[in-house]
Amino acid sequence: MRKLNFVILFLITFQYMQGQEISFYEDNDESFADVKISESLIFTCRVGGFQNKGDTVVLLHGFPETSRMWKDLIKVLVQNGYKVIAPDQRGYSNGARPSKVEDYSIENLSQDIINIVNAFEEEKFHLIGHDWGAAIGWGLSASQRDKIISYTALSVPHTDAFGDAISNDKVQSKKSYYMYLFKIKFIPEIYFKLFNYVNLKRLWTSSDQSEIDSYIGVFSQKNAIKSALNWYRATSLSRSKQIGDIHVPTLMIYGKNDMAIGEKAVDETEKYIKSSYNLKKINSSHWLIQDSFNFVSQEILNHLNNFKNAIIL
Repeated sequence: MRKLNFVILFLITFQYMQGQEISFYEDNDESFADVKISESLIFTCRVGGFQNKGDTVVLLHGFPETSRMWKDLIKVLVQNGYKVIAPDQRGYSNGARPSKVEDYSIENLSQDIINIVNAFEEEKFHLIGHDWGAAIGWGLSASQRDKIISYTALSVPHTDAFGDAISNDKVQSKKSYYMYLFKIKFIPEIYFKLFNYVNLKRLWTSSDQSEIDSYIGVFSQKNAIKSALNWYRATSLSRSKQIGDIHVPTLMIYGKNDMAIGEKAVDETEKYIKSSYNLKKINSSHWLIQDSFNFVSQEILNHLNNFKNAIIL
């Protein structure tokens, strides 16, 4: 089986060598690709299913996680005929960690995803995002409607609704107070690094030890925590540019016990969707994939299958 996997990876690598700088490899029974966009932007991506005939699915993680959060979902999607690309995004990939706060603008973060997908020569794709990944996903769904087949947002509602709720809803304003603390220079980094990252580890209430170890392996790298926090420092959701209506089929899954997201913006999201829309509120925390994997993965699979672009054999 390992020889077969090697042959498949070799063939895939050969396929993309011409005109692209993508290096495929395996590590601990997972498949990866390092995607070189420029000399200063090399993204590490978890990948799978490139031998499949189905649509491509792009998975965007949030804070403070990496593509590791998608490990089990990648397996499900590949088993059901899909191709999968799950990047460690800007600041999380060791080879894509610029130093300036303005490097982490939503415009740059969004363009990264388009550049990565283009490197794989995929014209259309399904998009799934959690937390910050969902915020990037909303913007891409609005601006790249011709490329995105369907969108799934986990936890974070439409960013126009979310920004309005941060400014005008007392519940959301209180839940989002931490975002303003993260904008302070230096102190959040020190806080998360104290006593062998004990305060960072406290955030992963639903992750197993293997997942936590993987995250610490990334966040212990030089400037990784600073870069992840720069997403907050470069953005003001309460006064950000409005992205407007969404014209792609959308699934929203929200955990009613979410410590960071109130229901106001979730309920307001529907008015921005001008295509098929399905909202699922479940008894879960912010960490939907870890808390409710079977339900969430099945809902995602149903959504993808309902709007798939390719015929999966």
